[in-house]
Amino acid sequence: MNLRIATRKSALALWQAERVGGWLRERGHACELLPISTEGDRILDRSLAEAGGKGLFVKDLEQALADQRADLAVHSAKDVPFAISDAFVLSAFCAREDPRDALVAPFAKRFANLPRGARVGTSSLRRAVQLLAERPDLIVVPVRGNVQTRLARATGATVVRGGVEVRPAEGDPQGPLDAVVLALAGLRRLGLDGEVTEILPPELSLPAAGQGALAIETLRGSPGLEATAPLEDAPTARCVRAERAVLARLAGGCTVPVAAYGLLEGDRIWLRAALGGPDGKGGVIVVRAEMRGSATGPEALGKGVAEALLDKGGAPLLEAARSQASGLPAPKRA
Repeated sequence: MNLRIATRKSALALWQAERVGGWLRERGHACELLPISTEGDRILDRSLAEAGGKGLFVKDLEQALADQRADLAVHSAKDVPFAISDAFVLSAFCAREDPRDALVAPFAKRFANLPRGARVGTSSLRRAVQLLAERPDLIVVPVRGNVQTRLARATGATVVRGGVEVRPAEGDPQGPLDAVVLALAGLRRLGLDGEVTEILPPELSLPAAGQGALAIETLRGSPGLEATAPLEDAPTARCVRAERAVLARLAGGCTVPVAAYGLLEGDRIWLRAALGGPDGKGGVIVVRAEMRGSATGPEALGKGVAEALLDKGGAPLLEAARSQASGLPAPKRA
């Protein structure tokens, strides 16, 4: 069977799609890639929260599935919205790469060594609130583009003039940065992990739901579903489904700073989650919750952790975050 794989055109997306294609070829399927320029890739002049969310990376690939131009689509699991149309199904979550965030800081090397007022690049509200909660002095600069583009904003800061290392110009929004924070998984997949100066611990920067995992999407009941279902990695799938249940309960997307990370411990999942927002005093606050529960009920565990976040004061943070992003109203307590 010849399978057509819809993918974004970035180097990372093509790598991921080719990896899935390789697994399918090992199972006897012929595969070809269908690279697609998504709306999320085309809009680079504003944040994803302002542009409409991470679903902008997904909907053009879903359209290719609906039009039967593709049999499956390969996504970074963290980019897939918590709610998808009933016409589609996430047929497999493939084995996960290291989900942690990575710091690229050519001068400082480590987060603790960043100078006061350092300019740190990230387009993720989740990363921004967690880093600012730890270091309110930092200046977070939104950066968009592919991995190499974002990486260059920090590595370009290593400029020597007359034997002196020159720091980024004050107030230059397009200039080099003191550091950028990226997903370690993407850097490793592209062979760029040598640029990493520190892997950030989850206690500092808890990953996004699904970070490091690949998600395969197909039409429900299609040959693509049958072909890709065996690619699911059960431990990864259980953790990612628990993480996504946190998002579903909180109606969280990239307009809301939500983090969720599950770790399989035997037949149980240790699920941690965080929710951030403005503290009403010009800064940010992050509330955190964690639970352990049966790996056979990941969705129930995710909902329970989300409820714990709400119990700890998360509802006002959700309302404030959505108000700033012109998003949906905060969910009601069950």
